[in-house]
Amino acid sequence: MTARNMTTMSGFLLMGFSDNHELQILQALLFLLTYLLGSAGNFIIITITTLDPQLQSPMYYFLKQLSTLDLSSLSVTVPQYVDSSLARSGYISYGQCMLQIFFFTGLAWSEMATLTVMSYDRYVAICLPLHYEVIMSPRKCTWAVAAVWLSGGISGMLFTASTLSIRFCGDKIIHQFFCDIPQLLKLSCSNDYFGVLKVSTFMAVMAFACFVGIAFSYGQIFSTVLRMPSAEGRSKVFSTCLPHLFVVSFFLSTSSCAYLKPTSDSPTALDLMLSIFYTLLLPALNPVIYSLRNESLKRALKKLLLSEEFIRKKCLFCF
Repeated sequence: MTARNMTTMSGFLLMGFSDNHELQILQALLFLLTYLLGSAGNFIIITITTLDPQLQSPMYYFLKQLSTLDLSSLSVTVPQYVDSSLARSGYISYGQCMLQIFFFTGLAWSEMATLTVMSYDRYVAICLPLHYEVIMSPRKCTWAVAAVWLSGGISGMLFTASTLSIRFCGDKIIHQFFCDIPQLLKLSCSNDYFGVLKVSTFMAVMAFACFVGIAFSYGQIFSTVLRMPSAEGRSKVFSTCLPHLFVVSFFLSTSSCAYLKPTSDSPTALDLMLSIFYTLLLPALNPVIYSLRNESLKRALKKLLLSEEFIRKKCLFCF
């Protein structure tokens, strides 16, 4: 499909990373491989935190929610890009684009909110251990997760509703591998994109509030940890907190750089790499990051892989 034909069509042309078809196929296959590995990793985290009775604490409950969000986030952008790249079209319909905006923005905000709740959970566990069971009771954790998903749905609806009011004209070419809002704003015919800017500003303020909450939680955590007399206790705290702190830092830094820097007509390699980091690599690597220093997750995974039922099913699959 040529860019010239896109002027009269209702959909958009996702340019991705290259005009060369061979490179597009290679990129699509790499994306597909990352998607499959990331989906498998997140599915394993969801499975073991659901089935293992030793992983039923609030920390693992929230980790399961994060893996669910990551699995969903990967499924929003990658399959469509792989399909359009292999089909040599790059075309995405208007309806598909709006659905992608709804789910992508909703899941992105839900992930930010979940990371905030997870940092608060660690703060309570380390700084207020005597009150932990009361503050992080199962009922309150369920309400927290419900609030996260509800706020994500509201965020997605706000962004989608404001984007629907935009009139697009000219060559509807998006220099990304998914329907990215900053790229869509450049295609607006007039100043009817101010609704999106208002929503973006509001969500940026909310994200900053989450960042302040996370910073406060970890400030209190590190202050408490440094006063611990036991080196083993400090090591245990760091093994649960450092992966989460790394994920928060990586998520905020890459997404902030991607959305705060001005969009250009010819996106640089840095623009594309930033979008890959927070849309593809981080959701795919989260299972590895969280399980790397977590002995409980490693033991649960080993127990799952060595269980008789799993081995029996694997043998049946092989035959």
